[in-house]
Amino acid sequence: MTRSPAVPPSTPARTAGRWFLAASLVFAGVSHLFWARREFRAQVPPWVPMDADAVVVGSGVVEVGLGAALVTLPRERSRIGWVVAAFFAAVFPGNVAQWRERRDAFGLTTDRARFVRLFFQPVLIGLALWSTSAPRDARTR
Repeated sequence: MTRSPAVPPSTPARTAGRWFLAASLVFAGVSHLFWARREFRAQVPPWVPMDADAVVVGSGVVEVGLGAALVTLPRERSRIGWVVAAFFAAVFPGNVAQWRERRDAFGLTTDRARFVRLFFQPVLIGLALWSTSAPRDARTR
């Protein structure tokens, strides 16, 4: 009988960050599917070669799944961290397009507000990697 590998240790701060990120992802994902769907559709750049509603629904489902995975799959924590970081990087061009194309959504009705928002995406990427210890775990493998 083989034993499953031990869950790598975490710190209370990283755990709190991971739970915060998970809750944020689940909330955002559910809002994609229900009450904020129209707002999210307005954020899909017109050059995306897919139906805007399909993009919103798909990204909402992905966000719910990633948020749930962050707290329910501790043995895969660092891998999930990389996937969450990649997801945040993948949606960043849409945030840039919202700024460049001056599209209003979620109270971002000025160029400055849309521009400032761009700086939060790297913070989310950093939080995904830090809270899951993804870079540290990659170095020890």
